Amino acid sequence: VQLQASGGGLVQPGGSLRLSCGASESSWLINAFGWYRQAPGKERELVASMNAAGITKYADSVKGRFTISKNNAANMVYLQMDSLKPEDTAIYYCNAELYDMSHSPRPYWGQGTLVTVSS
Repeated sequence: VQLQASGGGLVQPGGSLRLSCGASESSWLINAFGWYRQAPGKERELVASMNAAGITKYADSVKGRFTISKNNAANMVYLQMDSLKPEDTAIYYCNAELYDMSHSPRPYWGQGTLVTVSS
């Protein structure tokens, strides 16, 4: 099983993007998850997360602008990014605990999707 992320692209400052992430095999379900980002020359940082109970956390730099969510029926997770700024430019990664009937939750990383905020 793989974790697949999509939705990145080029957007102007003040614009919006929605990132999506899901398991490549429908029998695997998502438990806790988070979105990370890594800008050029910087370390990877946690942007937002949701635990198994649905409790969310956000980095101070994105509070009020980004929203993390999960669609259990579709087995997909999302990061809605509004009021984007140039400093949000980075490769965004999905990290999620996946499990199925035979495996307990274990963490997986998505392949990363590039978000560029520029005029």
